[in-house]
Amino acid sequence: MMRTYIKKVVNLIAAGDKDGASTAYKEMTAVVDRMAGQGLIHGNKAARHKSRLNTQIRAM
Repeated sequence: MMRTYIKKVVNLIAAGDKDGASTAYKEMTAVVDRMAGQGLIHGNKAARHKSRLNTQIRAM
């Protein structure tokens, strides 16, 4: 589930849709944080995904 949300953001960034990527990013952060809170992924991995995608969105 988490990877699906990440892929949506990555695909929108590749397509050049900044507004769509920002909206998808907000949905993705909630899912990633939930997975990290449940211990399914490490907190640092969640932070790394969020940071890298947010940097790409801001660079658009």
